[in-house]
Amino acid sequence: MKKIITSIVVLFIFSCNDKPKQNEHENIVQVQQLQYSVQNIYPHNQTSFTEGLEWHNGFLYEGTGDTEYEGNSKLAKINLLTGNDIQKINLSKEYFGEGITLLNNKIYQLTYKEQKCFVYDAKTLKKINEFTYEGEGWGMTNNGKEIIMGNGSNNLYFRNPENFAITKTLNINNNYGPVTGLNELEYVDGFVYANVWPNYKIVKINLNTSKVVAEASLEDILHKHSPQDIERKVDVLNGIAYDSIGKRFFITGKYWSKVFEIQFN
Repeated sequence: MKKIITSIVVLFIFSCNDKPKQNEHENIVQVQQLQYSVQNIYPHNQTSFTEGLEWHNGFLYEGTGDTEYEGNSKLAKINLLTGNDIQKINLSKEYFGEGITLLNNKIYQLTYKEQKCFVYDAKTLKKINEFTYEGEGWGMTNNGKEIIMGNGSNNLYFRNPENFAITKTLNINNNYGPVTGLNELEYVDGFVYANVWPNYKIVKINLNTSKVVAEASLEDILHKHSPQDIERKVDVLNGIAYDSIGKRFFITGKYWSKVFEIQFN
């Protein structure tokens, strides 16, 4: 009788130990390692501490922060071929500009610690509204209906563009746990591409699963294509814009002298 009971207990223990292993395997997502190729190189204002980058109707739009250069926190419409500002608006000195996104003919711009989101008319760059929020402002994009915002953690917040209220929160993870430092964001075909601060890395996020499904390292891009920037005081990669018509990405960084048109392979 004791042997029978012992056998049942052993069988129960083995069956219980098997279940977590099966669940662990089910949660593992193969993270694809993306390669990239540089298609074109364009000039970039090397005094711009890039915090947000957008492509719209043939022009780049850039939001910058920092206080090292006078008027460096700004929102600008930029000629891609020259790197020059066509239109711009400077933020007051008390504001550190952060991520931007363009939705419904409006441009939204976050601030770092001032808890303000400014709203501009996309054509004139005239400020038409502002919202407040809690915490820090980092990157921002949109899915055509909602604004998607980050604050430097592994959280992405979906917000109503009419009142900036949070409608949904996603906790972004990979196979090792939370992916923190999510910075400049770009929505592309149902996925969000995000710079990961303070690395020269871009991750591709599946919004349906909150998982990182691919990543690309751009550690070598300045060494190969803009070595003069290595000698200057430049900061990390930060800026992703996508041309949905031309199917091309534009990337740059803080104080970089170049904007790179790249293709992920």
